[in-house]
Amino acid sequence: MLFRPRYTIDAIYHLKTEVLLQMGIKAVFSDLDNTLLAWNEVETAKEMDRLNRRLGDAGIKLVVISNNNAQRVGQVLNPYHIDFVAKARKPLPFAISRKRQELALTKKQVMMVGDQLITDIQAGNLAGVESVLVKPLVETDKWNTRINRFFEKIIFGILGIFRPVTFKETLKNG
Repeated sequence: MLFRPRYTIDAIYHLKTEVLLQMGIKAVFSDLDNTLLAWNEVETAKEMDRLNRRLGDAGIKLVVISNNNAQRVGQVLNPYHIDFVAKARKPLPFAISRKRQELALTKKQVMMVGDQLITDIQAGNLAGVESVLVKPLVETDKWNTRINRFFEKIIFGILGIFRPVTFKETLKNG
């Protein structure tokens, strides 16, 4: 299904490098707002830096795929030398596919992680990469995301009819 994540986990920070390596993952593509950082924070997070280092030590590249503008994304990520694509236009899959090809990776070697079904998960699924839904880091959203959350509740309801979406501390099929 277009909106069903392949996996769920309560936070991106609980991804285990050994599990990712067993899966053959060479790059984790992640949303920024409410996935790596709370949407309303400008300063960078130490936890994000630790994740980037942990993934890097395992030979896994972290790349942020964000619908935000390059100034906002760069302000947060440049101090930590984290690669990113801004103005990605998710749910369109083109930014994910282009970056994957630029890194010379197969679809099975890339995982897209995000907190929204309508943008992140749909984009990952359309791009044919592994998709992982996480819980939003904070309960509040920007005005435009609130619109998505309204429709997301309907989608969660429909998905729940077939098989509920649940979050665990480790990767679990969505």
